[in-house]
Order: sequence, then C-alpha cells, then structure tokens
Amino acid sequence: MGWNIFRKSEGARPPEVKASATGRIVAMASGSGRVVWSPRDTASLTRQGFTGNPIGFRCVKLIAEAAAALPLVCQDAERRYDIHPMLDLIARPNAAQGKGEFFEALFGQMLLSGNGYLEAVAMEPGLPRELHVLRSDRMSIVPGADGWPVAYDYTVAGRKHRFDMTGSPDPICHLKSFHPQDDHYGLSPLQAAAVALDVHNSASAWSKALLDNAARPSGAIVYKGTDGQGTLSPDQYDRLVFEMETHHQGARNAGRPMLLEGGLDWKPMGFSPSDMEFHETKIAAAREIAVAFGVPPMLLGIPGDATYANYAEAHRAFYRLTVLPLATKVAADIAWWLSVWAGERVNLKPDLDQIPALAMERDQQWKRVGEASFLSDAEKRALLGLPPLAED
Repeated sequence: MGWNIFRKSEGARPPEVKASATGRIVAMASGSGRVVWSPRDTASLTRQGFTGNPIGFRCVKLIAEAAAALPLVCQDAERRYDIHPMLDLIARPNAAQGKGEFFEALFGQMLLSGNGYLEAVAMEPGLPRELHVLRSDRMSIVPGADGWPVAYDYTVAGRKHRFDMTGSPDPICHLKSFHPQDDHYGLSPLQAAAVALDVHNSASAWSKALLDNAARPSGAIVYKGTDGQGTLSPDQYDRLVFEMETHHQGARNAGRPMLLEGGLDWKPMGFSPSDMEFHETKIAAAREIAVAFGVPPMLLGIPGDATYANYAEAHRAFYRLTVLPLATKVAADIAWWLSVWAGERVNLKPDLDQIPALAMERDQQWKRVGEASFLSDAEKRALLGLPPLAED
C-alpha cells in the first residue's frame, strides 16, 4: 500500500454497520482435523507448539504480553500528542477488548502463524469506530492479476466473508513476518522450531508412558524348562500372560518384584533412560525452541545456558532483540494503515523511556546527548526521537 492511497476514490467503503463483519459466522465454528503426527499447518502447529508444549506456550506469552504492555507514543513531524483520536482508538479498540488484550491477541497470532489481521469497523468518515483481531488460520488472500491482494476471505465452518481491498481505505490490515519463499504469507517461529517441538513433545510423551507403565518390563521372559524342553504348555503360557497383565503392568504395579519359577529367566532388552539421555535431549530441544522465538533460555528456567552474564542482562537482551523490533514494526504498520483512514500522517512507536528493562541504557543515552555541547537543541531532540520544538 502506498501513500497515494489517499487519492483513491472514496466510493468503496465498508458497510456502515458498527459490528464485526465476521462476528455472525464465528459462533458457527467447529474444528476437528484429522490426527497427523507433526503436521505443518497453522492449526496443528498451534496445538502441538502452543497449547500442547510448555516451552512454546511460555515463549509466545512472554513476547506477546511484553510487547502488548509497551506504552506507545503518538506524534507527527511537528509535535507529540498526549491526546489524540488514534490513541483513544488504541486504548479501547472494541467493546470486548482493551489495549493490552487486543495487542496480546495480535502479537500472539503473528508469533503462532507469522500473520496478523486487523479488521476496521466504520460508521462514518474518519478513524474506524472499532478494530478487531481476526484469526489467521481462517484468513486467505485472493491475489489479483498483478499479484497484489484484491480481497481477503475469512472462512468459518464452510461460511465465507470476503473483504474487498480494491477501494480506499483498506478494511483489512495484514501484518506479516518475513518469509523468503512466500509472497503473501509470513513465516512463523513455530515452523522454524517444528523439529525441536517434535523432539520435545516426543520426550514428554515417552516420560509419561514410562510413568504409566513403570512396572512393565522392557525385555523378554525365556523358558529353559526343567527337562530340557524349551516350550511352555498352553496352560503354563496362559497363566504367565495372566500374571504379567494383572501384577506387572500399569502404574499401580510400579516397583512390584517379579517372581520367576520353573525354568523362567528374565532377559532385559532395549536401552535404559540413562542410555537414551532423554532428559538432555529434551533440554536441548527446549533451548532450540527458545532460540527460534528469540527468548533467552535463562528466562524460561532452562538449565545449562551460560550465554548471558546474569538474569538482568538476559532480560535487557530480550527486550532489545525480540520485543522492541516486533512492537516497533507492528506499531508503524498500524499507524500507516490508520493514517489512511484519518487522512493525516501520524506515527506510533514504543516509548523507550518508559520501559524499565531499558532504563539504564536510556539514562546513559540522555546523559551522553545532553553533555554533547557541539549539538544544538534541535539535533539533541532528533537523536532522542523527539519532535522539534514549536516555533514561537
């Protein structure tokens, strides 16, 4: 979308109804996909990597909540606004969500799918009356002849609503992460961490199965016989199977010793947990998941990480390298989109001076800039990200 979108015709506007266009079909949603191990679609990755994995869940929550809590600055080329209609809209995007919940949902969708979609609900010219976060797994792009989207289809349980993108302003704001092999959709951290998620989930499933079947021996019972015959009679075989099933399987029988008689001998088979090193494998997989999301493993309680000198440094790196780039990109894109609706250019960006994790860095920068006697006041304000002073 270019800035020349201001010059588009005002004839194509969303319906003059103050309600989400997708609200009437969301209630009819019903989703139950086929069970496939390690699928790569968005819905399955979300189940495997977020709702079914503690590391992925915590990574998404940490980033989304931290980014949603950042205070935003609204300013244009001349001044910074303490009160502005765009700030009011951001503070209460819709009747069901405040700023924190709204942005947490948006950042969560981007982290889980690589894509975030905002719907604008308007009743009159100017800024939208409401903003809604739409689920990215239900949205599909309709490309035009030139490759740019001409519409977005939102599908729930076979019902579809189409958002027309040929008019001005756009009813949908599509936010996406970089994907080197897709022109329309972003790449999710879950996709990059899919292999590590499989390993971590498999290790957890193995541990659970081991606990549930702790008394079930991993090996074979060999019958040598007392008379040199190595074959059990049918009655002996049935009795042995019954004893194994009733007294030596399941968590209830964990630790119960096995009594072998009549020429029976136990031969262990397979690897022990220490041989397989499942614990270390699980930790390594957890670290890979954290790396894919950009969360320092120390913040997740993952042992064995010595990259950061201390927790405070890890916390600062988390904000500087992960939270701020994501929040800055999203705020800038939303500001550009809403500026088209408002008819005036306004910027939104995180207020770095109100982030506790970066307080030490900002203090040092303010001091360094303030003591630079060779800079004018206007140059100092520009370096600190402040608009110029109003002329008398």
